[in-house]
Amino acid sequence: MAAATSRRRKEKIRWSKLYSFASCFRPLTSEERLAGREVIGQPGFSRAVFCNEPHLHDRKPYKYPCNNISTTKYNVLSFLPRALFEQFRRVANFYFLLAAVFSLLSLAPFSRASLIAPLVFVVGISMLKEAVEDWHRFLQDLDVNNQTVKTRLSDGVFVDKSWKELRVGDVVKVYKDEYFPSDLLLLSSSYEDGVCYVETMNLDGETNLKIKRCLEVSLCLNEDAEFNKFEATVHCEDPNPNLYTFVGNLEFEKKSYPLSPSQLLLRDSKLRNTDYIYGVVIFSGHDTKAVRNSTRSPSKRSRIERKMDHIIYILFSMLVLLSLVSSIGSSQFLSHDMDDWWYLQLQGNNKFLNLDGSNSKKDDDDFFDPSKPEKSAGLQFIRSLILYGYLIPISLYVSIEVVKVLQTMLINKDIELYDEATCKSVQARTSNLNEELGQVDMILSDKTGTLTCNQMEFRKCSIAGISYGGDITDVDLAASMRMNADFEPFEYSMDRTDRATQSFELFEFSVYGFSAQNGNARLSKTEEPVIKGFNFRDDRLMNKNWIHGTNLSDITMFFRVLALCHTGIPIEDDYHKTDKLSYEAESPEEVSFLIASQEFGFQFCRRTQSLMVLKEFDPSCMKEVEREYKLLNLLEFSSSRKRMSVIVSNEDGQILLLCKGADSIIFDRLSDNGRTYKQETALHLLSYAEDGLRTLAFAYREIEAAEYESWNTKFTQAKATIGPEREELLEQGSEMIENNLILLGVVAVEDKLQEGVPECIDKLAQAGLKIWLLTGDKRETAINIGFACSLLRPDMMQFHLSSSREAESNNEVKAMEEDILQQIQSSYKLLCEEGKEAQFGLVIDGKALEIALSGDVKDEFLQLAVNCASVICCRVSPKQKALITRLVKQYTGRTTLAIGDGANDVGMIQEADIGVGISGMEGMQAVMASDFSLPQFRFLEKLLVVHGHWCYQRISKMVLYFVYKNVAFGLTLFYYELYTSFSGEVLYDDWYMTMFNVILTSLPVIALGVLEQDVSSDICLQFPALYQQGPRNIHFSWSRIVGWMLNGVVTSLVIFLANIYILSPTAWQQNGFVADIGSLGTITYTCIIWTVNCQIALITSHFTWIQHLSIWGSILSWYIFLLVYGALPPNLSGNAFHVLIEVIGPAPLYWMITVLVVIVSLLPYFIHIVIQRSFYPMDDHIIQEMEKCFEKDDVRDDRMSFSQQMQQKKLSIYRSVTKPHK
Repeated sequence: MAAATSRRRKEKIRWSKLYSFASCFRPLTSEERLAGREVIGQPGFSRAVFCNEPHLHDRKPYKYPCNNISTTKYNVLSFLPRALFEQFRRVANFYFLLAAVFSLLSLAPFSRASLIAPLVFVVGISMLKEAVEDWHRFLQDLDVNNQTVKTRLSDGVFVDKSWKELRVGDVVKVYKDEYFPSDLLLLSSSYEDGVCYVETMNLDGETNLKIKRCLEVSLCLNEDAEFNKFEATVHCEDPNPNLYTFVGNLEFEKKSYPLSPSQLLLRDSKLRNTDYIYGVVIFSGHDTKAVRNSTRSPSKRSRIERKMDHIIYILFSMLVLLSLVSSIGSSQFLSHDMDDWWYLQLQGNNKFLNLDGSNSKKDDDDFFDPSKPEKSAGLQFIRSLILYGYLIPISLYVSIEVVKVLQTMLINKDIELYDEATCKSVQARTSNLNEELGQVDMILSDKTGTLTCNQMEFRKCSIAGISYGGDITDVDLAASMRMNADFEPFEYSMDRTDRATQSFELFEFSVYGFSAQNGNARLSKTEEPVIKGFNFRDDRLMNKNWIHGTNLSDITMFFRVLALCHTGIPIEDDYHKTDKLSYEAESPEEVSFLIASQEFGFQFCRRTQSLMVLKEFDPSCMKEVEREYKLLNLLEFSSSRKRMSVIVSNEDGQILLLCKGADSIIFDRLSDNGRTYKQETALHLLSYAEDGLRTLAFAYREIEAAEYESWNTKFTQAKATIGPEREELLEQGSEMIENNLILLGVVAVEDKLQEGVPECIDKLAQAGLKIWLLTGDKRETAINIGFACSLLRPDMMQFHLSSSREAESNNEVKAMEEDILQQIQSSYKLLCEEGKEAQFGLVIDGKALEIALSGDVKDEFLQLAVNCASVICCRVSPKQKALITRLVKQYTGRTTLAIGDGANDVGMIQEADIGVGISGMEGMQAVMASDFSLPQFRFLEKLLVVHGHWCYQRISKMVLYFVYKNVAFGLTLFYYELYTSFSGEVLYDDWYMTMFNVILTSLPVIALGVLEQDVSSDICLQFPALYQQGPRNIHFSWSRIVGWMLNGVVTSLVIFLANIYILSPTAWQQNGFVADIGSLGTITYTCIIWTVNCQIALITSHFTWIQHLSIWGSILSWYIFLLVYGALPPNLSGNAFHVLIEVIGPAPLYWMITVLVVIVSLLPYFIHIVIQRSFYPMDDHIIQEMEKCFEKDDVRDDRMSFSQQMQQKKLSIYRSVTKPHK
């Protein structure tokens, strides 16, 4: 084995994350093993895995799922029943299913084929879509399950085995750049100390590499032959979806060793920068954490879609009402008039003559039995339900599905929503919420990575009470521009002597001296930093000048904390051979810290599991020396701890705790003699926060060896605990050692605003959207960011809610509640006094927010907040983000949109009506939980103001038109029923009915839903206030819905009455014949086809060749259908046999009636839009007129840009509107 070990490559060690610590590699004591075993076997911790013995998992209770993965929704047996169930959950589809069932009886007024065919067509398309999507999922599963991995067989040979054949307990060998087939316990790797690099992009989207490392006891399992005698048992937690936790014990060679997430290799992550690893399958198939995380996002439906259900209910109620009228009317005629119509009923044997001359016998007609009017009324009611069923638009749902998918394709393919820097574009991850984008009232946004780039630059620092670095930040510049302010630089002395109490400031913020003539502040942005992540300018620290400082020991320790307290790894550049290293770390802040420490002369050059090596510049000998620090413990950063610490021992055996974290957390843990620089540092923190910089405080302490040993024993025991209390015990252990700290200083890094963020927020504010910023920053930082990104403006009245320090320090909850409530009430009173014309901004701090969200103050706070144009919530936790989103959505009842980029934003994104994820630096968890994904925040402007506005208008018009055309068509059947004294005759041929929704009127409405534009995209962006039509629901209000229903009623009356009273008394053919039912039905149907297609032409604002083809092509297809259908034999075509070429076509009256009826039918709507546009124009009407005037106006200056001319027209309209009346 020694020879085999010597043959292994001596590879360089890199490490990205330490989940646990070097001291836990020792075997546990009997007491510690007993503590772990007390929980093993209890609920949640009952899994046992027999390593290298997969045959033991063939039977219960140790039989676990196979490794085959299926993400399909259906299988061969379940597809038909489940898909049908999904389709017939819809009210309209279920109704037509009942109608099709009744068609099998003698109750239906139509033929079976004419009723069943549309239902089969509509449901078939939806089921085909489901089948195609599921088939693609099946093919993806097939590719994944058939991948192979080297697996050890019982004879000791490693062979290729498909993923789906793996079982729990199998030992596998995974090579570089291969994916892990299941959740594996890492046993060894090609590195001597058993580390490996893992890419988890498929799990959390993070591109930086994670380090995993095996237990020291399994390092010897480094060759295939070593596994011949390997047997071990793993007791661990049950399958769960948590990617970042794993608790268990490995029992090997009669000893027990604790396991942590560091030893777990997750399925779908990839092995990188490591030749190979050996691992044993712990979780397989659907037990793996990756699969258990693949849960569906909450189902969301748009407001229009929910209101559409109510419209269907109204139409169904109308259907029932008409059916009742028909049944009651029929019974009345049967009871009172049928006896006088004795000649209509054949007596005797009820024989009647067929069309072919043969005699047939028929039972009494139950529909018209005068002796049983109640029974006849009941049958007529069922028959009428089927007859008037065309009031219900059967193709509405499937048409909207098709339209939304096509809308989604247009959004995804918009070249203006493509980011060249990241090579990503906007992606609509669901098509259900397209129109909801046009109805957003409130936006709740994260800051870091959403409004900013999440690419940190080291800008300033405060060491031993002295501030270093000074340059204008992007936030300074943006804030000065938007606040009409200026920065005045002051000269400063660069002598190398500092005073301990000196507070060095480079710039002073001034609101005076701004030049309104040029409209620009005198600030100019400095050149881009030469070193990425390091934009620090101060000669007192650069070029090793810090060695001349007064507090040299504190400065040196500060740089050591900067270089050692992190989870980063050094990366050598193989292409540019320099002395500088680049780094990868868990966060961009840590990368900037490592780059800064390198520039200051403290280069972090390598690390192993238990060792960190620095190249330090030693002032005593004035040269660079290499020093090793033994890593004893690492206490990780978390959102609850808000700090991170490492415990190291230097070459002299001195044990140091190095800590960095939020200033409030660090300040609370300072010792009495560690507060020397606290006052000066606090002032610098405030200054950095006002500059919009992110800050972290640095501190340290020396630990005696005896104290460390005592603490480490307790902490190791806490790590060995298996159970839900483990995290609490670890937190308690951390609290024991992270105290009595000595403050060194703070660092300030800049997270630059993304390109176009201020302009985007300004445009969204003009569109009437209220924007909430939910950030974990200090209030000063958040306010400056607010001004920089145009969220706060100088003309905006601001309300600041914060708890009093006295009440907060004494933890007087009741006093704080009363104080916050008083502030809220006084602010709301002022808001009401100023009126709706004024703009208000609200800023609330962390403790005040916590109180404001409580039960007693919540409603008062929300009443104030929702009436403010901008709200900034500071020091917000991830749970509070989701809570705020839920409360705002429930309180306002308006559409909310949440946008974020990190895992801490997932709750907020899923809670909002629309969730938007930024595919940025913090992984893809936000994107995977979102409904829409953006590469940059600025694309939200066009997504909402343009595509959202278009989709809202398109879907609204589409649904209203569906209601109109079906009411217009369905009511003609009812009128004919009245006209014929409820005789039961059907005006139209069966196949006319079938073609109406499916073919002859479907394409124009789909073209309307996909391509309609009231104004162009440029005009939408120039007039963002037009977006308010969506939140105010102007185009889909109940008044408009009822109006279109009435329009359909008027159209149906005009069409029916005109045809009846023109054709009935007239011999309209040359041979003197009057119109029979076949001719009357065909002519009436022709008028309907022309009218509804011309109506859609009237409501279309933006014509393309597709619209023209669909509208006029649908009318033409009616005549083609008449020719083809009429050419069929009479037993197939019935009354339509040669009806066009022999009956109605040669008659001039037919063409005259068609033209006359279409004009009269459309006249009411035409008069309505003329009056509305002339006297009561809507916003889009005015803008359309402006656009048309611009196209015709070529009199004056052709060199004027479109923008300039539009601005002049807006000004002229404004003057005409505001001109005082005489």
